[in-house]
Amino acid sequence: MKVLYFDCFSGISGDMTLGALLDAGLPLEELKHAFGSLALQDVHVHADRVLRAGVSATKFTVHAHQHAHDDHHHHHHDGHAHSHGAHRSLPEIFELIDKSALSPEGRDRAKVMFQRLAEAEAAIHQMPVDRVHLHEVGALDSILDIVGAVFALDWAGADRVVCSPLNVGGGMVQSAHGLFPVPAPATVKLLGGAPVYAGAVQKELVTPTGALIVSTYASSFGPIPAMSVERVGYGAGDRDDAQTPNVLRVLIGEAAQAPATERVIVVECEIDDMNPQLFGVAMERLYAAGALEVFYVPVQMKKNRPGTLLTVIVAPEKRPAIADVIFRETTTIGVRYTEVERECLAREIVTVDTPLGAVRFKISSRHGHAVTATPEFEDCARLAAANNLPVKDVQALATAAYRSL
Repeated sequence: MKVLYFDCFSGISGDMTLGALLDAGLPLEELKHAFGSLALQDVHVHADRVLRAGVSATKFTVHAHQHAHDDHHHHHHDGHAHSHGAHRSLPEIFELIDKSALSPEGRDRAKVMFQRLAEAEAAIHQMPVDRVHLHEVGALDSILDIVGAVFALDWAGADRVVCSPLNVGGGMVQSAHGLFPVPAPATVKLLGGAPVYAGAVQKELVTPTGALIVSTYASSFGPIPAMSVERVGYGAGDRDDAQTPNVLRVLIGEAAQAPATERVIVVECEIDDMNPQLFGVAMERLYAAGALEVFYVPVQMKKNRPGTLLTVIVAPEKRPAIADVIFRETTTIGVRYTEVERECLAREIVTVDTPLGAVRFKISSRHGHAVTATPEFEDCARLAAANNLPVKDVQALATAAYRSL
């Protein structure tokens, strides 16, 4: 499985994303081709090698050609010059995206990203989405950033995108609406549940475009996953900070076959005052509520009363539902729970032809090697009944058929 990791120790912006992927091997000519007639509109794009705190990185830049008339430019935090005239509505942006050479799926994804951007702005400024004019991001260079990012991430071909916690920076940032705290309101909204922190640099490090890219593509956040790195790219931001390289690092490679551990919750309680007939119903309802395992163990309780220890193993998000069932269906007045890791073998079902008929086998494997192969009991019992044989003979027959494969 191919993994792409965004290492946002110095934040992320649209141009940093493109710089990092160009640095990791994306050919500039292919990127220019993806822009289609978009890039012909008074702009040219180029990628330059720069140093950021001693680290060699690629700086992606969009340059607007200067018009003869006096057009006031202001500097936007992505490091591109924006013209005050570039206020575009969503339909206008969608038209521009259609001029790109992205695949139809890529165009749809870029439009969905702009739709999210417009919805975030609309929510913050309390206006309908169709009234939003995207000044910061309606400018052509930001459209190129997003169209380019969609193409570049498609080029990278990752099955899974993981992102580090994001260093959002600090201080205040100037926007078209005035002075805002970092991270800017649109950035916060677009980041959703992504983990963020403020580092030492008191500047805006995560831009709305950067937040949009990460929240669209990353399926999880955390440290670098177990992977062998095949490509690495450094994308430069605008400033050169002396202490920390102002770069976004992208790692692309194969996911390592790490043991598949997962977090589960163990819920327990002892019961010594319940009609035994109720235990069967409780177990059924716990499984119906999503329990992975339910089991009962006889225990001696206080005053030397015999009792029953109920143990339920469940995925973390289902714990509240399991607690509800325990309190509703049993007489206990309290439960304990602990979070543990469990490691399971990879499992698959394979059908094996035997002289008596087909039997499904549950194959459990570790690191790609089969560890156990067990015939399904129901299949063996059915064939045993049909052929008037002991079940254990059918099991032996099925196992022999599996071994001879």
